[in-house]
Amino acid sequence: MKRLTPALSGAILALALMVWAADLRKPAAEEAGSASPPAGACPNTAPAFTDPLSAPHWNGWGVDPAQSRFQPAEMAQLAAADVPRLKLKWAFGFPGATFAFAQPTVIGGRVFIGSQAGKVYSLDASTGCTHWEFDAGALVRAAVTLGPTPVGWTAYVGDRRGNLHAVDAVTGKALWTTQVDDHPAARITGAPTLVGTTLYVPVSSTEEALATNPKYSCCNFRGSVVALEASTGKMLWKSYTVAEEPRPGAMSSAGVQLMGPSGAAVWSSPTFDAAKDMLYVTTGDNYSDPPTGMSDAFLAFDAASGKLAWSRQITSSDAFNVACPAMGRNCPAASGPDFDFGSSAILVSLANGKRALIAGQKSGVVTAVDPDRGGAILWQTRVGHGGALGGVQWGSAADATNIYVAVSDTSLRVVPSGTAGAQTIPSNPNMAWLLDGSRGGGLHALRLETGEEVWHTPHPGCGETPGCGRAQSAAVTAISGVVFSAGLDGHLRAYSADDGRIIWDVDTKGEHRTVNGVAAHGGSSDGPGVVVVGGMLYVTSGYGAWGGAPGNVLLAYSVDGR
Repeated sequence: MKRLTPALSGAILALALMVWAADLRKPAAEEAGSASPPAGACPNTAPAFTDPLSAPHWNGWGVDPAQSRFQPAEMAQLAAADVPRLKLKWAFGFPGATFAFAQPTVIGGRVFIGSQAGKVYSLDASTGCTHWEFDAGALVRAAVTLGPTPVGWTAYVGDRRGNLHAVDAVTGKALWTTQVDDHPAARITGAPTLVGTTLYVPVSSTEEALATNPKYSCCNFRGSVVALEASTGKMLWKSYTVAEEPRPGAMSSAGVQLMGPSGAAVWSSPTFDAAKDMLYVTTGDNYSDPPTGMSDAFLAFDAASGKLAWSRQITSSDAFNVACPAMGRNCPAASGPDFDFGSSAILVSLANGKRALIAGQKSGVVTAVDPDRGGAILWQTRVGHGGALGGVQWGSAADATNIYVAVSDTSLRVVPSGTAGAQTIPSNPNMAWLLDGSRGGGLHALRLETGEEVWHTPHPGCGETPGCGRAQSAAVTAISGVVFSAGLDGHLRAYSADDGRIIWDVDTKGEHRTVNGVAAHGGSSDGPGVVVVGGMLYVTSGYGAWGGAPGNVLLAYSVDGR
C-alpha cells in the first residue's frame, strides 16, 4: 500500500481541522437541556407516542442487536416494486448546522435525530412537524437509541464530549447525563446498544487531529466500551481496547514528550450475541508508538463483566495520526497505513449451521471471523484499493444470503485555489483540495458462507461535474429485494438485491423547502445510512466534511409522495 504524499496528507490535515472546527461550532449562549417552542411545532392533535414496538420501527444504528442493517418486510412495508415510485414527502432543515451528520431513529411514529448544533429533535414520522427539541450542548452524530424504563420510554443520546444523555422520549425532558470518558478528545460516534437494562456505549476520539500540533504530547487516549445501567446512567464496567496505560516514550524533534500506546477507538455500535451473552466491537488504528495487538481488530467481551474473551487483529503495526507523514513531528514510526474499522461487525447465521462476524475495513478488505472459535478467520475478500479515505467506511448490510458492501476509495489532490469544484485549504489560502473519484465507489454483494462475489455494480459516474466523487462511504441498508447506498455525489440509489441493477436514483443535493421553515439544502452522503420504516424512507443529506458537499437537511420519501 502506497504512503500518502505530503500534498495529500496536507489536504487530509486541512479537512481534519475543518471537521474539528465544525464539531466545536456550537452557540455558547445555549445551555444543555434548555427548551424553547420549536419552529414547525406539531399541533395538539398529533398522534401520541404509544406502543412503539408494536408498530414498524428502526431503533439505533443497525436496526437489531446483530447490526444487520436489514429491515424485514413487516417493518419496512415497502415492496421492491414500489421503490422506483418513491418521491419526497417532506424535508426538515437543521438550524445552525453546516453538515448533516446523524442517522435518524424511527420508533413510535416519531423520528429522533441529532444535529451538528447539538440539538436532538423528535419529529412526527409522517409529517416532519416537531414534537420537541433537546439541547445536548455538543454535536450529536451518533444515532439515538430508545428503550423502556420504569418511568417510561427513554431516548439515549451520545455527544462529541463523551457524554451519554438520557431524555424522556415523550417530552424531551433531561433525565440524567453520564460522562463515559473524560479525555478532552473523547466522543461517542456509534449509537449505544441497549440489551435489557444495560446500555453498551462505544468510545472514540479526535486525538488523531490534535496530533497535528507539534507541541501536543501525542497520544494518551484509549478506546473503550462502557456498560451503563439504563435507568440511572450508573457505570457498571469499562473495558479498554488498549490494555496498557500510556507511558512516556521518545522525545519528538520539537522537544515534546511523546506518549503511548494509544488509540484503537471504537467508532461504531457494539454487536450483541444473545446465544453467548457476548459483546463484539471492531477497532481503529493506534495513534502513537508502540502499536498494540487489539487495534484494527475484532474484540469479544463478556457482556456481564466486560472481561475480554478473545481478540482477532486483522492489520498489525498500524499506528497513524493526521500529522503523518507531512508534518512528521508527532508521527509514529509505523506511519500508517490507517486501516481503521469504522463498521460494526454483523453477526450472521450460515447455511451450514455455523455463524460468522463480518465487517469491512478501510483496507478495502471484508473479513469474516468465527465468533465460536476465538475469532478464527473464515474468509477475506478484497472489494477496494483501500486507503486513509478508502475501502469500506461506515457499514454494510446483510440478509439471509449475502452481505452488501459499498466502497469509498476516494482520494484528494491539491490544486491551485480557485480551481473549479475545489475547496480552499484554510492553512494555505493559495491552495485547495479537489476530490479525485476516478477509481472510487461501487456496491458489492458477497456470499455469507464464502465471501465469493455474487455481483458488483460500479458507480455510474459523474459525467463532467467538477469535483464530484464516486465514493460510496455511507452505510448500506437492505430490505427484501432491495439494497440502498448513497454517495459523496449526493445521489441515493436503490439496487436490486438479485443482480445489482440500479432501480432508483435520486439526487438529494440542492435547495429544499422545509416543514420547519429553515433554509436547507442537500449535499453529500457519508456516515449514516438510509432508514426504512412503515413505507417511508429517511436519509440525511450534507455530510460533506471529507471531500463532499455540505448540507443540512433530513429528507423523507414515500410512494408517490403520499
